Amino acid sequence: MSSALGHETVLAQAAAWRRAGKGVALATVVSTWGSSPRPVGSQLAIDEAGAMVGSVSGGCIEGAVVHEAKQVIAEGAPRLLDYGVTNEMAWEVGLACGGKVEVFVERVD
Repeated sequence: MSSALGHETVLAQAAAWRRAGKGVALATVVSTWGSSPRPVGSQLAIDEAGAMVGSVSGGCIEGAVVHEAKQVIAEGAPRLLDYGVTNEMAWEVGLACGGKVEVFVERVD
């Protein structure tokens, strides 16, 4: 699905996955600094198999967010993920744009 989908579409897909009995997490950009690929409020829904809809990064950190989201689905505890210029992981996941992004990931129950 397209990364340019609105919040309603992302939330509707998350709800559909839950109705189908799948584990689901919702990732939301909660803060940015400098050059960041997506604005605060951008969302990504992820199911337990790694299917996703929406976007929190335009692709550059989404693989890492999906990995963390699968753990959140399994464990239930939310996580605040921090990617930025001072974080070595930023280069590993492709966030070399010189900014910072924080993403809150929570399980949808």
